[in-house]
Amino acid sequence: MAKVIQFKSKSSGRKAGIRVIGGEYRGRRLTSVKGMATRPTADRVRESIFNIIGDKISGARVLDLFAGTGAMGIEAMSRGADFALFIDNSPAAIKTIQHNIETLGIRMDMDAVILCRDIGRNLNDLEGTSEFDLIFMDPPYGKGLIEPTLAALPKTHSLRLEAIAVVEHRADEPIKDVSSFRLYDQRTYGKTMVSFFQYNIMNFIMHQRKE
Repeated sequence: MAKVIQFKSKSSGRKAGIRVIGGEYRGRRLTSVKGMATRPTADRVRESIFNIIGDKISGARVLDLFAGTGAMGIEAMSRGADFALFIDNSPAAIKTIQHNIETLGIRMDMDAVILCRDIGRNLNDLEGTSEFDLIFMDPPYGKGLIEPTLAALPKTHSLRLEAIAVVEHRADEPIKDVSSFRLYDQRTYGKTMVSFFQYNIMNFIMHQRKE
């Protein structure tokens, strides 16, 4: 059974800017995407996530889905990840991620790649790419994108054994175990919940044989 921990929500009434929490780029500010369509992960939530997965980051290859500002993938790179692939379907988000990466001096194509794709419809671009150790997902709330995306990821053959998927979603939007992933931890921050999954290739193989 997954461990569930709740944290009280704190709000100052102001919309705080986004900053890198730790590592090489600690304290650097990131540009936000204009408008309300993109919802960046709060600094406090992001810091808690990286405290939980701290030993998984160094040398990791990161997949940042529904990337928005790119804050999650950038945070991972700041803390020692080797590479990050950022995917979002919003042209405004893509421009914002590119701006944030270039401002920090991260090498495009070598250390980071950005793709504008509709993740809910197509993850085929991941086929043949290097395998990922760490996946971040922060899809629009209430759109039913989490379980289909988790189910589609193993079919791209782009996940390393025991890869970790970190999924941010609404606390009242529970998600079930997906055949190829094991839910092992959940944390609640006010109205936001973060679920931690571990990829299990044997479960994926068994599920494929049943289909």
